[in-house]
Amino acid sequence: MRLRDVERNDLEVYISMRCDPVMMAELGGPQPRERVPRQLERDLQTVRDDTAWIKMIVVDDVDHAVGTVTLYSHEDSSEIGWMVLPEFQGRGLATEAVRALLDLARADGRWGPIHAYPTTTNVASNAICRAAGFSLRGQEETEFAGQAFVSNHWVFNPPHPPDPRDR
Repeated sequence: MRLRDVERNDLEVYISMRCDPVMMAELGGPQPRERVPRQLERDLQTVRDDTAWIKMIVVDDVDHAVGTVTLYSHEDSSEIGWMVLPEFQGRGLATEAVRALLDLARADGRWGPIHAYPTTTNVASNAICRAAGFSLRGQEETEFAGQAFVSNHWVFNPPHPPDPRDR
């Protein structure tokens, strides 16, 4: 598994993820197909602006990305999210991708505590948070695509990278 920045040719993977009822079951259902190209354009711009990391999950034996893991900042916090296509779920790819992105964030040092908000019913994503070293803060109402959800609030506090002067 490796991560790479999102690219314009990832549109079909975006459509596969965001328009699939199974993929979007915990996020209010599939998005309209016509909305997805605009989402990709916004994501490409945030990567160009370096205001978010939107990474595609790539495996060697497949000719397209199999999911995404993102890290973006809000006014006062950072948030991570992920998706893996249904046919690639259950292989540990999301956990590996989340850990890899958290490692990059720790090395970068600018993201601070990183929050995740899987719905309380999303067993797999809550397990990923536990496995990746997040701490559960409790439940709260969150919003995604204009819909409200009850989510678990997880926080990852990345340790500071070692200071090279300490060697």
